[in-house]
Amino acid sequence: MLRLYDNLSSGNGYKVRWMLAQLGLPHERVELDIDRGDSRTPQFLAVNPNGRVPVLRLGPGDHLAESNAILRWLAEGTPFWPDGRREKAAVLQWLFWEQYSHEPNVATARFWITHRFEMTPERVHALVLKREQGYAALRQMEAHLMRHDWMVGDRCTIADVALYAYTHVAEEGGFELDRFPAVLRWLDRFAAQPGHIRITDPTGTDVPFDPDLLA
Repeated sequence: MLRLYDNLSSGNGYKVRWMLAQLGLPHERVELDIDRGDSRTPQFLAVNPNGRVPVLRLGPGDHLAESNAILRWLAEGTPFWPDGRREKAAVLQWLFWEQYSHEPNVATARFWITHRFEMTPERVHALVLKREQGYAALRQMEAHLMRHDWMVGDRCTIADVALYAYTHVAEEGGFELDRFPAVLRWLDRFAAQPGHIRITDPTGTDVPFDPDLLA
């Protein structure tokens, strides 16, 4: 059975939870306390040297990290991964952009605030830059969504899943989403899909975290 190493506050973890729920895939879910350092134990670092959630255990000794890589693996053979070569490339383009231009800014600002990081002068300065760059990413999404209902093609793909995760909670990082009416319409469109779950909703069967069971 699939096993997801996760944290309910994580937008990256939410991407995978959302897809597992949409596809109706049975799985176990292990909640890690990232503030306590569960993802930095030697056992966890052995399966993901980056020390971050999510990680999806595909089978004994077979772990897949990086949320968008997991989305791509899960989407194979489903409507969330398009058929056409050009549309596939467009989905990948948005996935790469999300991790390079969107998530490092929108998600990081939210993480610092919601996890109550000490706002040192250096971090306050960095937060200003994160918000500037995060707003730039949101403006790019707004321009695209003024012309399109979905990020790629005429239906929801993993490009939308990846971008919804942190965009819909961007206000927790101090971003004013009411500046972006097309983005807001897209958020509503995404959330209206059958089987939609919230970021705080656990999925699967809960399994207690035990570093010794990571093999």
